[in-house]
Amino acid sequence: MTVLLLDDRWPTLIPLEAFGRLGGPLEFTDEVPVSVRWNIDKLVAAEGEGVLVSTNGFDPRVLRRVRAGDEVIVAESRRDPVRHAVQAMQRACSIGEWESGQTHRSLLPYLAEEAQEFADQVVEWESDGDEQALLRELGDVLLQVLFHAEIASRRSAFDFADVAASFVGKLQVRSPYLFDGTDRVVPVEEQERLWALGKAQEKTRGNEIPPGL
Repeated sequence: MTVLLLDDRWPTLIPLEAFGRLGGPLEFTDEVPVSVRWNIDKLVAAEGEGVLVSTNGFDPRVLRRVRAGDEVIVAESRRDPVRHAVQAMQRACSIGEWESGQTHRSLLPYLAEEAQEFADQVVEWESDGDEQALLRELGDVLLQVLFHAEIASRRSAFDFADVAASFVGKLQVRSPYLFDGTDRVVPVEEQERLWALGKAQEKTRGNEIPPGL
């Protein structure tokens, strides 16, 4: 049997290497969307040992087939480090007693601490050039962003993707040259003018986030 592991964010995107390599009866783990079930049979030949389609690498059936040495075809996007970071934070808040008890307010001291430690590391980096130490401290700052986004996600307010979209939306308003194909260096004076103009527009429009690219 072949195990086809899709990305839970984009389950309808089938890896190119799966084409021509899938055959036999189709099986699905419970969380696979109906849209995938309806369409994937068009890619599967009648003859073959069978295909198990899943978006959950921890599903018992998936783990059993992997341990048995079956071929596994994995959507490349599942290897995205950002996906791994978000999932790790989700699991931490689900099975970690300490993490599950935190709030935005209770985490504020840690946010301040990590930000300060990164700032201190920048000063050290200027003298010792230790890139890995700088990387580790910046990762600790990212953890705080992931943590707050996950807490918000659990009350259905917003998630990490929304945080990223908010960042992009702000730049679309305040730094439009990043999105209009400009390939020249933008002078500081023009950057500051556009930033102030965009900020004023946000206040007028109630901080609306422009649509994505």
